[in-house]
Amino acid sequence: MNFTMNTLDVQFDLGAESGDEAQESTLAVEARLQAVRDRIRELPAAVGADHVRLWLDEATLLVRLQRGTDAWARARPTFDYLIETESWESAVEACEILFLADLPGSLGALGHGVWLAVTFPIDPRLTVSLLQHVVNDTPDDADGAAVAAATAAYIVGLRATGKQLNDLSFHTMQLLGSVARRHADIDDQDGFDAWIKRLELRDPEQFLVRLRNVVDVLVQDDWWLDRDAIRARLPVN
Repeated sequence: MNFTMNTLDVQFDLGAESGDEAQESTLAVEARLQAVRDRIRELPAAVGADHVRLWLDEATLLVRLQRGTDAWARARPTFDYLIETESWESAVEACEILFLADLPGSLGALGHGVWLAVTFPIDPRLTVSLLQHVVNDTPDDADGAAVAAATAAYIVGLRATGKQLNDLSFHTMQLLGSVARRHADIDDQDGFDAWIKRLELRDPEQFLVRLRNVVDVLVQDDWWLDRDAIRARLPVN
């Protein structure tokens, strides 16, 4: 893996809310929430994809209203259903919602999301988003942020193509550069190269093992899924 330090401080939208959505009034969000709940009530009893999408939408809106407990009550059982149905990408979405609910179990939810997002070939934008949460929540002097950023760059190289590859590669290099600056006051390419070498961030066999340690710290043995059973069903395990 080759890394070039990006010194520009440019923000990149990973698909989060638009400016208009971010400024949407509480009343407007509550109206959207009521509309989603009305649609849920109109669905047939048999659970299907429409239920799941609306449950995740409902939980997302509850997070935006800072009703974390309510969001958790909706997203947590939804996560269990998604694991049972092997809907891995939606399960990662649920984990991100649970993390953003900002409750005592939220770091564990982030760990679950990272494990699933790296294990399964889901949308790389979502994987990068989960790993960026790890970066943001890791102390400046810890190596975990560097491991998460390197993993993000690696996943983008594996899964993204075309414009998405260009955009996400630029973003993950920005992310890795920002981690280098805060972790070791790196501000030039030579220093960056030495830092990458010292932390063994060019070798996936090294940093992916360390990412597992980061995930274990987040989850603290409170796993909501059977990782061994899931690995056994993978084409290559």
